[in-house]
Amino acid sequence: MMELVPALMFVAVCAALMFGYPVAFTLGGTALLAAGLGIVGGVFDPELLRAFPDRLYGIMQNGTLMAVPLFVLMGVMLERARIAEELLVNLARVFSRVPSGMAVSVVVVGALLAASTGIVGATVVTMGLMSLPTMLKRGYSPTLATGTICATGTLGQIIPPSIALVLLGDTLSNAYQQAQLSAGIFNPQPVSVGDLFVGAIVPGLLLVLGYILYLLLIAQRGRPAVASSTEETVDFYRIVASLAPPIALMVLVLGSIISGAATPTEAAAVGALGAGLLAASRGALNWTRAGEVGRSTLQVTAMVFAILIGASLFSLVFRGYQGEELVTGFFTSLPGGVFSATLLVMLAIFLLGFILDFIEITFVVVPIVGPVLLAMGVDPVWLGIMIAINLQTSFLTPPFGFALFYLRGVAPQEVATGAIYRGVMPFIAIQLLMLCLLAYWPALATWLPGLLSS
Repeated sequence: MMELVPALMFVAVCAALMFGYPVAFTLGGTALLAAGLGIVGGVFDPELLRAFPDRLYGIMQNGTLMAVPLFVLMGVMLERARIAEELLVNLARVFSRVPSGMAVSVVVVGALLAASTGIVGATVVTMGLMSLPTMLKRGYSPTLATGTICATGTLGQIIPPSIALVLLGDTLSNAYQQAQLSAGIFNPQPVSVGDLFVGAIVPGLLLVLGYILYLLLIAQRGRPAVASSTEETVDFYRIVASLAPPIALMVLVLGSIISGAATPTEAAAVGALGAGLLAASRGALNWTRAGEVGRSTLQVTAMVFAILIGASLFSLVFRGYQGEELVTGFFTSLPGGVFSATLLVMLAIFLLGFILDFIEITFVVVPIVGPVLLAMGVDPVWLGIMIAINLQTSFLTPPFGFALFYLRGVAPQEVATGAIYRGVMPFIAIQLLMLCLLAYWPALATWLPGLLSS
């Protein structure tokens, strides 16, 4: 009976979340309930719970996680300063003579916004409010317009500097060191967030390119639902003036991490300061807006760390019931070895992405399956990129994809939900193709980090 407790804990968490209970309290409450029943039944050692304060202290001392509020501050500041809106207007003029030019502009601006915010919901809502009414007025079908916006919004999962990659990097680093210790390596090497950032560059750019090629292909096939943007006068000075500062800020943040000149936390501090200066230089920063940015940053940061604390307690109790040994035994007994184990994990994460956010999956699922896969020889950078793109795909897949709900909340009533579902299908196919390419050519994620570290 004790062997069933870890599985029952996981099922209980998923069931509670589907009823709308807060994630952090669901994780912690389920763990405490399971531990309490186990103590009463004499099958759980209460001394294990004494390790929980040490875990909390470790979370508060984690320098990598300090990058989370700073990256959130950077993204919220750029969003509230309406810099993305100016980028969209000017890029639409640049692509005005290109078939599907407005849609291409949405992809490019969405990619830049994803690189600055790293938050799927913020990107989808912002792009939906800014670009969806304009695209519909210019003759785009609701299907193509909504599909483009939803798919572009999910790029925040993979394009660095992404909050998802920061959290994944910290979790995978712990899992990798645990796998090395279990293999008898007593000087384990961590996985840096910078490695994940570098590894995500090529797959992220390929996804953006795939989106654009699809839009151009649709335009060349002459579908009547796609109208090219009307020709407008192009003021290159205004375009450069709007593009240069945010791009320079992103290059500065990412470049300092890749070059080793700064840690992710230091680079995030530079990015947050740069975003504030950029907003102030455009007259978009005042005390009211600064208060709004501060409150939004505090809310997101508090949510992340509350979930992390709840997940830490959950994993502690899960291990107390020998859940890790059960997972390890299950994966190692699978026919097909590493391939079958990785495929099963990817499928489970894809399905869990329907009901859990990337933060919960990162803090709950990855610590359980990560050490097992890494001990079997899976590359940690490749695994991190695969998980990030997998979650990106699950957030886009009907009927439960989070990106679809975000856009549905801001889309006009005349845009049918079915149109949103149909619109994302081609982009889901592109993302699944990217996953297959990564599975076949792991070097797409591992080549650049290896090149820079050599």
